[in-house]
Amino acid sequence: MAPRQQELGPADTDADPTTSDRILAATAEVLARNGMSKLSLSEVALQAGVSRPTLYRWFASKEDLLDAFGQWEREAFDRGIANATQGLRGSERLDAALRFIVDYQHSYSGVRMIDIEPGHVIKRMAHVIPIMRERLELLLPPSRAAVAAATATRVAVCHYIVRSDDDAEFLAQLRHAVGLKPQND
Repeated sequence: MAPRQQELGPADTDADPTTSDRILAATAEVLARNGMSKLSLSEVALQAGVSRPTLYRWFASKEDLLDAFGQWEREAFDRGIANATQGLRGSERLDAALRFIVDYQHSYSGVRMIDIEPGHVIKRMAHVIPIMRERLELLLPPSRAAVAAATATRVAVCHYIVRSDDDAEFLAQLRHAVGLKPQND
């Protein structure tokens, strides 16, 4: 049975997320603890507060769950960027997007996946890098969009792989990469 597509995606700020959202959020937590190769559907069900048969009604296999999880993550990131930049223009919009990237990486539980399964993460980077670059290009002036977005994406990936607790420095590097003047934060 395929996942119910209309209910996939990151939970909004609703107090009662859908069952699929709870399962996908639980998947993030379990992956952060155990990695992909040791992902236990029983542990995901327990973390989500659902029975294993309920999990299987939504996701027929581990592969279905992981595919839906990848989509859920992308939607969460896209929704976060959209919310962070809503109503802003120009450099304020770009800066809000960069701030979101820093906050997202700092709070994202999956950041430990690189410590658990580096080979898997590096393999996924080939898919993630073009998406991140494309999203940033849309926020930049066309004359420098391609190079600036590619550079900022690589800075973000480096901070993901070798995590730093200095969010201000990370933000300063992203701003430099896209040509934003330093801000007084």
